[in-house]
This record gives sequence, C-alpha cells and structure tokens, in this order.
Amino acid sequence: MIARQDTEREAERQRQLLRTLWRRDADDALTPWMQGDTAPVQRGLGAYRGNAAAIAERALGAAFPTVRELLGAESFESLSRALWHRHPPERGDLAHWGEALAGFIESDAQLAGEAYLADLARLDWAVHRIEHAADGPALPDGLALLAEADPARLGLAFRDGAMCVPSRWPIVSIWQVHRREGDDRFASVRAAFAAGRAECAWVWRDGWRAAVSALDAPDAKFVAALQRGESLASALDDAGAAFHFEAWLREAVTHRWLAAVRSLPDAPTEAGQ
Repeated sequence: MIARQDTEREAERQRQLLRTLWRRDADDALTPWMQGDTAPVQRGLGAYRGNAAAIAERALGAAFPTVRELLGAESFESLSRALWHRHPPERGDLAHWGEALAGFIESDAQLAGEAYLADLARLDWAVHRIEHAADGPALPDGLALLAEADPARLGLAFRDGAMCVPSRWPIVSIWQVHRREGDDRFASVRAAFAAGRAECAWVWRDGWRAAVSALDAPDAKFVAALQRGESLASALDDAGAAFHFEAWLREAVTHRWLAAVRSLPDAPTEAGQ
C-alpha cells in the first residue's frame, strides 16, 4: 500500500512539474513538493522554460513554414510563445503540437487584418500532418465494389491525412509561390487577390512528400461530401453534372488518395414505414 502511495505521489509530482514548465502561472503548483531553499529550483525552471520555448518555436516553424515566412522570424517567435502558453503541448513529441494555431490566429486581434492567415495555417498543418502519416495501400480495399454495389450504399475513405482545405482566399497560390524562386514570383498571388479568387486546397502525399493543388468547384464539392461521410451517390449529386467520376477515380487510384471503398450501413427507416 505504501509503495502504491509513493508511486501515485511521484506521478502527481511529475504532472505538476510538466504543468509548471509549460505555464508561468503554475509555479505555486510545485510549492508543496519542494523543501528548503527553492531558489535553485526556480533558476532551473527558468532555464528549462527558456530552452522549451526555443524548442517549441523551432517545432512550430517546422510545421508552419509558410506562416513563419509571411510573419517574419520575430513575429512568429512571439506567436509561438503565446500559443505555447495558451495551448501547451499534451504529448512529449512536439511534432504533434500546433493544431490549435489556426484558431488562435483567428482570435488574435493583432492579426485580424490578415484574414487569410488562419486558412494558410490550416493548409500548413495539413501538409505537416500527411508527411507524418502512415503509408497507404497501393490499391484501395474494396475497389471491386464500385462495379457491384449501389452507389447509395457505398462510401469512399481517403488515406490518412489526405484532405481538402477550403478557403475564401487563394491559399494554394500563396503556399505554392513560397516554394518558388523568381524576381516577381508574387505577381500571380497579387492577381489572385485582385480577382477575389477563393481556392480549395487538396493535400495528399506524392511518395514521401506532401503535394498541394487547387480543386475546381465540382471536385471540391465531391471531396467535401465524402469527407463528411456521405455516400458516393450523394457526393455525386453534390458535385453536379460537370464532375467526371471516371477521370477522378483514375487520378485517385494513380496517386493513392483512397484507402478503401466501403459498404455503408442501411439508412434508418422512418417510423411507420
């Protein structure tokens, strides 16, 4: 019984230590666990915090390189520290930290004039996520069902990380131009903003690297419907007559966008039928 109490006490001490390392307002949480002169402990916490903040900024910069380049190193460092205190990491691997950045940007009054930045953060995160995702199958499971079953009873599942990121802004143009060289490489982005062009980014993995392209309206509606869990028939209705499923399917199989074709459970019947 004593050993169990000691184990639970040590686990609680470690939780409080992590909480203190990530949040300045949690220093009092460690008070019951410290004895004697606490000055060395406080100095150690300060050093740990400084190192952790620098590591957090580098981790966030790796996940959001486009946002970092747009904001500049100094502003991005301030943003990463603010996010670190508001949404501290919940896992030891900082590669999994940062998903909250888009929402944090949207709520920041200082960034209100850069309305496209939150969607760009979502795109950066989608790219980061798929580059850390497991590899998908060479061919989607259940592909033969497309020739056998009613589309109203079928669903298409994308491989882990493949997704569309819709935006009212030309986020694909912005993302791509930051990966090019040239004297006036931003001319196309300025033209896109002037035209008020909205873009839906499609993110998948080409080999070991993420790929990003803009979906046209029919493709965007089709993919969005599938991501909502709608049936193939419903997604085709959403996409409309301009959508060409056969051509899309060839690309999906070639680029390994799909993980599986699945039979959907029967739709619930209404009472009395």
